[in-house]
Amino acid sequence: MVLESSETMPQTPIFSSMLGSSCSGQVQPDMGERCVDPVYQDGNLVSGSLEALIERLVPTMDYYPDRTYIFTFLLSSRVFIHPHELLAKVGQICIKQKQQLETGTEAEKAKLKSFAAKIIQLLKEWTETFPYDFQDEKSMKELKEIAHRITQCDEENGTVKKIISQMTQNLLMALSARSQYQEIREKFRQPVTDKGTILKTKPQSTQKDILSVCCDPLILAQQLTYIELERVSNIYPEDLMQIVSHMDSLDNHKCRGDVTKTYNLEAYDNWFNCLSMLVATEICRVVKKKQRTRMVEFFIDVARECFNIGNFNSMMAIISGMNLSPVARLKKTWSKVKTAKFDVLEHHMDPSSNFCNYRTALQGAAQRSQTANSNREKIVIPVFNLFIKDIYFLHKIHTNRLPNGQINFKKFWEISRQIHDFLTWKQVECPFEKDKKIQSYLLTAPIYSEEALFIASFESEGPENHMEKDSWKTLRTTLLNRA
Repeated sequence: MVLESSETMPQTPIFSSMLGSSCSGQVQPDMGERCVDPVYQDGNLVSGSLEALIERLVPTMDYYPDRTYIFTFLLSSRVFIHPHELLAKVGQICIKQKQQLETGTEAEKAKLKSFAAKIIQLLKEWTETFPYDFQDEKSMKELKEIAHRITQCDEENGTVKKIISQMTQNLLMALSARSQYQEIREKFRQPVTDKGTILKTKPQSTQKDILSVCCDPLILAQQLTYIELERVSNIYPEDLMQIVSHMDSLDNHKCRGDVTKTYNLEAYDNWFNCLSMLVATEICRVVKKKQRTRMVEFFIDVARECFNIGNFNSMMAIISGMNLSPVARLKKTWSKVKTAKFDVLEHHMDPSSNFCNYRTALQGAAQRSQTANSNREKIVIPVFNLFIKDIYFLHKIHTNRLPNGQINFKKFWEISRQIHDFLTWKQVECPFEKDKKIQSYLLTAPIYSEEALFIASFESEGPENHMEKDSWKTLRTTLLNRA
């Protein structure tokens, strides 16, 4: 998993004062003729040319960029330049600085070693935080060339060479692990359309449901949280940045817009949809109203426990499943449900005022996470599609470049801050023990298509008006005639 090293991005809220942290804790470097065009407001970096921002990324003898800047620039740079091109420019700057220090004196040799150490640290942070930037041969070639030049700074004891060797090995392991994940990625569950399964021709006693696997709402909420954290761990910062680079990558210059780069986002979104459909399936396929009422109340309790844990994504998926038309139309069932708890949940997820209630709850969970002493209290799993939309609108509202042609870096500070928060939350180690039986059911139990849900719903509670009657006849005929 990327970013799990505290050296790469600490769990502390280092982005709490993002715009003012470009050199926090450090003296503003005297960069001479370098970086003359970045614009600052009240000491905060807000814009600059790509060349100046790259200059700011590369360490000197007397300067090392703040880690918040490294993360933000490397994250956002892919919108404007390919990683291998950025590496090439970094390499060119390194050569110039190295040549200036190669005077042969002992003092300059010491400075050269210090400079080499800083370059290695930058490459180490880069390869650990964004390993996928090095997936192609061009990037690896540039990395090797920079590494080769840096090892010449300390050929006597070979320390630099050993560090670079270990860094390269860790990078290859990270790339291999991610490649394996993509190779074994799950196949999207296909909705059930078998007429014998949907039409209730089997005795109810032979049908396995979620309550036969887990009847404790808290335990099920914990297992859902386990799945969420496991899946979200495979989402990387560059995946999230595809939201930006997919839309207007590189000012009409294609930059890392391949479909495979968005798979992790699509797979996680698919999990949300599957959970919603599973909830609807579990409710609609129950024959007896009393048992169906119990199923609805069970899922309400599960959603409530998810909220208490801080697992807002599963909570929203469950609510979405219960709000699907095939479930919502079961008026006889809902009349028997104690809906007070459900009303509270819907209040938290009220979409009005840009989901103001949810955002307040999320902020509370985030604050709890920052001061928590246990992993149980650190859990924050936001509603993923809302998180994605926030980044999308940040991108759409603010331009990448200002009228003077400089990069609008203030925009990328904010995008970076939100992505960093997400990465911090995803690193929380799940405190709940895995229950294979429950998770197997959640991940493999049959789910109905929307068509099948309506059929099951109509079989549970018959059509109430002409429109529903016509739909029921059409659906049943279609299904029975299906080969």
